[in-house]
Amino acid sequence: MFGPVVHEQRSLFGEILDWMLAPLLLLWPLSLGLTSLVAQSIANRPYDRDLADVAMALAQQATVQTALDAPSAVLRRRALERTASALLRSDDDDGDNAYFQVLGARGELVAGDARLVVPTDEPVAQAGVRYRDDVLGDEPVRVAYLRMPGADGQDDALVQVAETLGKRSRLATEIIKGVLLPQFLILPLAVLLVWFALARGIRPLADLQQRIRQRASTDLSEIPTHGVPDEVVPLVKAINDLLQRLDQSIAAQRHFLADAAHQLKTPLAGLRMQAELAGREIDSGRGDSASISHSLHQIAVSSQRAAHMVNQLLAMARAEEGGQTLRRVPLDLATLTRTVVQDFVARAMDRRIDLGYEGPESGTQALLQGEPVLLGELVRNLVDNALQYTPAGGTVTVRVVPDPFGQVLVLQVEDTGPGVAAAERTAVFRPFYRSLETLVDGSGLGLAIVQEIAHRHDAEVTVDDARSRTMSPLAPGALFTVRFRLVDAGQSATAALPAPAA
Repeated sequence: MFGPVVHEQRSLFGEILDWMLAPLLLLWPLSLGLTSLVAQSIANRPYDRDLADVAMALAQQATVQTALDAPSAVLRRRALERTASALLRSDDDDGDNAYFQVLGARGELVAGDARLVVPTDEPVAQAGVRYRDDVLGDEPVRVAYLRMPGADGQDDALVQVAETLGKRSRLATEIIKGVLLPQFLILPLAVLLVWFALARGIRPLADLQQRIRQRASTDLSEIPTHGVPDEVVPLVKAINDLLQRLDQSIAAQRHFLADAAHQLKTPLAGLRMQAELAGREIDSGRGDSASISHSLHQIAVSSQRAAHMVNQLLAMARAEEGGQTLRRVPLDLATLTRTVVQDFVARAMDRRIDLGYEGPESGTQALLQGEPVLLGELVRNLVDNALQYTPAGGTVTVRVVPDPFGQVLVLQVEDTGPGVAAAERTAVFRPFYRSLETLVDGSGLGLAIVQEIAHRHDAEVTVDDARSRTMSPLAPGALFTVRFRLVDAGQSATAALPAPAA
């Protein structure tokens, strides 16, 4: 229903640039808001001081009028209005309106505009001028007010001075323009400088890329870390380690191919020689049926050897496919081993070798997780190797030995052949290795395949002397042992067991 998730290729340059510019672009609106608040506060300060001075002057005038005991409230109001008019006169061009209000100790209007709201947040007299934002009619105003002690020392008189916000807004706008306009020039310059800094910073990566691209496909030498940024040095070292392992792998493959070509050359040369010999005898008319039959028999033997060598090479390649995930399934090693032994019975009888199997017939005692085809190839190569090196009249015994504690499962192949010298017990597992003391014809790949398959199954292969286990006093014999670790034996025991293919 859903397709595979495709990860888009990302640019390191673009990603770093985004992470550097995104905070800058996000902080710029925040800077605009903070600048607006700061500009408003700065614009209020001088005008607030002017309003405070007017309020203080009106308060002193009202105190003087009270002390002189003015003959009437009308004269008192007129005197305060003249003082307020002189203090609050403003330019005709500023567009702002000013208002004042003086309330008596009992809250009566002494002079000024009655529309100004009496503040209710200060029930007691407080020293100094205070400020608030208010609305007079439909216009927002800034109000400065202070309370004066009454004549009896208990009640308060109130003086309020208000002014519209036109001048303040214009001053705040000028401050914002003076602060933000340079930012409009600085921001693109900052982006440009960041761009150039990043381009210069990742230039060593581009140089490293060019050095790698200019290398020949056969050059697997280390990449020098001179001039490489410190952050990229671990990556270069990891690549160098990969190149070293790749060089070793390619060298091993070359050696393997050279050995394979050398091994295939012998049967192919024999095949060609016998075919040419048979052809010459037929062309000359001197060849009899016996010689021609012998040549054809040798051709069949050489082709069989070549086919066996090819099959071994394919098995070796299949066992060495380390890049692919091993498809492990529950299987019965006893059943698999018995099937392989049955396949070799006819060959053992032709060579008069006693081939036998010891161990459980089937059941949960011999269960493990593995790849059936590869494990079948492992058992087949061990049995084939034992039959090749066991002389006529000898014995080959294949055993599956379960562990009563369920920790390991052991496969053993024992023969009565010449055995393996202690000095050669490591070398016999190398591809194409054959002991010079034996005249047995083989490819030298069987035990290398066994070793590789066992390694892929986390198993251990060993070879020992089998003299104590055999009845032959002349031949020490060889005992090959493969120990499989049972990681999840309980789960394997509950799984269905497919019948292994012959």
